[in-house]
Amino acid sequence: MARYEHLPIYRAAFDLAVHIEKLVRGFTRYHKYSLGSELREQSREILARIIDANHSRDRAARLLQRPRSAPWPGSARPPRNPRHRWRRCADG
Repeated sequence: MARYEHLPIYRAAFDLAVHIEKLVRGFTRYHKYSLGSELREQSREILARIIDANHSRDRAARLLQRPRSAPWPGSARPPRNPRHRWRRCADG
């Protein structure tokens, strides 16, 4: 099995993931569980892609491969209207 801990890209991505965890810890409750969870998920996805690419022969293609769960490019979730919730509360 190939090792990945020594790779500079893995170390940089891991440092980024740790930094994101520390930043999200200081978010407000609403942002911690909406934006924060998405940031955490994406940082873990980067680490998983690096590990997966290190185990494959065609590394560049693995890193650039679109995730199966993301129907929209660059997003794990469909775009949403951030004001939708507030409009609903104001009208009700």
